[in-house]
Amino acid sequence: MHSTVPQVAPPAVPAAFPETLPEIMYAAVLYGQEDVRIQQVPVPHAGPGEVIVRVAAALTCGTDLKVFRRGYHALMIQPPALFGHELSGVVAQVGAGVTSFAVGDRVVPINSAPCGECYFCERSQENLCEDLLFNNGAYAEYIRIPARIVQKNTMHVPAFIPLEHAALTEPLACALHGFEASNPHPGDTIAVIGGGPLGLMIMHVAALAGCQVIAVVKHDAQAAVARSLGVAHVIQTTRTEDAVADVRSLTPEQRGVDIAIEAVALPETWEQAVAMVRNGGIVNFFGGPEAGTEVRLDTNRLHYGDLTLKATFHHTPAICRRAFELIESGKFQSDRFITGHAALADLNRVFTQLLNRGASPTQGNLIKTAVHPHDGLPHEDHPHQPATEAVP
Repeated sequence: MHSTVPQVAPPAVPAAFPETLPEIMYAAVLYGQEDVRIQQVPVPHAGPGEVIVRVAAALTCGTDLKVFRRGYHALMIQPPALFGHELSGVVAQVGAGVTSFAVGDRVVPINSAPCGECYFCERSQENLCEDLLFNNGAYAEYIRIPARIVQKNTMHVPAFIPLEHAALTEPLACALHGFEASNPHPGDTIAVIGGGPLGLMIMHVAALAGCQVIAVVKHDAQAAVARSLGVAHVIQTTRTEDAVADVRSLTPEQRGVDIAIEAVALPETWEQAVAMVRNGGIVNFFGGPEAGTEVRLDTNRLHYGDLTLKATFHHTPAICRRAFELIESGKFQSDRFITGHAALADLNRVFTQLLNRGASPTQGNLIKTAVHPHDGLPHEDHPHQPATEAVP
């Protein structure tokens, strides 16, 4: 596939690091709605149990795109702040007490870690941890990994895995959680609504697990990628008047799919997912609409159809490891999901193109862009300047 995102070759990781880190680095600082500035900020240093990672690749994500558009994230980010959370890199400094990692190790640190002690953690629902620790700041030359994430949710990356592929671990863990929580069985027919990065990942893991996948997507580029990931059928919403009827027509006696997974986050697609599933089936509301969004559902259908409705959020350390193992196995087509490379100075341009990716055929094939913070020089249209306020 081709992308209009500026292409930058993946960086060569240095064989050795200097004994001391530089004092200043370039980083993307979020100040508000569509206001991200590439600035000079102090390089972090590792405290006890922490590590500093030299970022090799930071991947764009739908959550980061929402943060860029809205200017904040209620749970994780209040400007001014560093942001970005899908990354991989090489350990550049280790703090006191760290024994599992050393300078020069290739690693993928996940963006969060649970406390392990609260009500939800004790019930193996670590994704709902009452003290879930989030970490942001991937769009930068270096990032500090908190001790809890170092201990619970950071993995070594073998030399044969490209670091940008390893960075896919976190979003893949979300997709894998959504799929596994839907109680799938080999041979099940699964409809996945939504051709964004996570929708495509769910389709892929479902196909790899032996399910018959029906992809419900909008754009030609999404349809093409879905087909390449092993789906059995593709329904394009721009080419049909009734996606629900089309999905049902692909099942025996038009009874509906065994599982419907919604990955768009709109009320109408939540309702479509319920309409697509067979009696006794499972609906997973994977896409999360904005707070206050309401949907209308036929309670008679829910009750007499004996439907199971559920949702899944985030991931756990165990799921993250299974996602990484899937990447490591080579079965997961990582290269299909990274459709562009860019320097840090081009981050605003990348986000703008991602916001407009449905507007033209040339931008509709953008899935994820790998941002390489150590590549490229300051651009005149992206001035580098010291941060004007304290940045975490």
